[in-house]
Amino acid sequence: MENKYRKDFPFFKAIDENEAGENKGLIYFDTAATAQRPFIVLNAMTHFYATENANPLRGLYSLSERATMAYENARDTVAKFINAREAAEIVFTRNASESLNLVAYSWGLNNLKEGDEICVSIMEHHSNIVPWQMVCKKTGAKLVFLECDKETGIISDEEIASKIGPRTKIVSIVHVSNVLGVTNPVKKLGEAAHAVGAIFIVDGAQSAPHMKVDVQEINADFFAMSGHKLCGPMGIGALYGKRALLEEMDPFLRGGEMIEYVTREKATWAEVPHKFEAGTVSAGDAVGMAAAIRYIQSIGLENIEKHDAELACRIIEGMKNIPHINIIGPKDGNKRCGIVTFTVDGVHPHDVATLLSEEHIAIRAGHHCAQPLGQYLGQTATARASLYFYNTEEEVDCFLEKIAKLREWSGFKD
Repeated sequence: MENKYRKDFPFFKAIDENEAGENKGLIYFDTAATAQRPFIVLNAMTHFYATENANPLRGLYSLSERATMAYENARDTVAKFINAREAAEIVFTRNASESLNLVAYSWGLNNLKEGDEICVSIMEHHSNIVPWQMVCKKTGAKLVFLECDKETGIISDEEIASKIGPRTKIVSIVHVSNVLGVTNPVKKLGEAAHAVGAIFIVDGAQSAPHMKVDVQEINADFFAMSGHKLCGPMGIGALYGKRALLEEMDPFLRGGEMIEYVTREKATWAEVPHKFEAGTVSAGDAVGMAAAIRYIQSIGLENIEKHDAELACRIIEGMKNIPHINIIGPKDGNKRCGIVTFTVDGVHPHDVATLLSEEHIAIRAGHHCAQPLGQYLGQTATARASLYFYNTEEEVDCFLEKIAKLREWSGFKD
């Protein structure tokens, strides 16, 4: 079945027209790591650097003013995308990891003390564990893990009630697991956090590209996202924060445009959100991220979510008919957000990825920056296929045909 969106991407257009060079015939199943970029994103960035290239926020001449407008329009696009109350609640960062670190340093270190608790889930990406480990080490707070059902990935109501309590000051949860593909009940978790006076943080790196996100509906205090996972450029991300919280926080980085006034002895900060954006900003990347958001909005998040589920279901149903394939996490593709993680009996996940690479199929293998989850599940490494709206049924069928032969290709003897 033809996929009408592939022509929008130089990467896939070249593959489909047999002009891809080293990428000829490649099946790209690693979008959970980074998405491909359409022409419209690349063109938007080229246009900025070709016609609007000046330092935003600083110059009083018209070119700099146009650069500032392009940058702030990008902020407004991000704000509307996740339904922030105002554009000032969007801080541009390098990625979701930096966004989470910003909250850890600027809010966590200044508001926690010995005996306080930070609650995360066992399925977190390292970016939503390691910053909190740092906060705990420096403040004496304790890191508490919500555990999930090993088969379904579901965090039970009982688990939530037992782990989020009077000592909880932060609940920081991944919206969609980059390993299990499950969507966590963020609204319910946010209600539990706020009921005990804790702030609620959502890692939306995997959710924002695949489903409609409304930060007001889920009542997130902070929401982190990356541009490169939603067809935007690498090196740009965003942190949503409720304005009242951002106002009371100290800057994460200092110098450059985040300054309002400086003397020999002290400095005062610019208004939110600029006090968190030190130095020359990544304006071209912000423009590219905004173009990517407009592009996926033109497709429709509901259409993307439906397509992801259809392909994930096709993969999982196919895997169920292949001996020695073990699906990690839910067996229902509708609950996987386009992410299918698996192992093959007798073949190391790294070998799975290498053998498939020889067949021009790109997947991810390893611990997926979620080692505590692997330890919890008894898996040191897994293989992961991750899909997006530009992938096709034909690619899925080819993938299934190849993984059925992996044990034979690896030389495994029954």
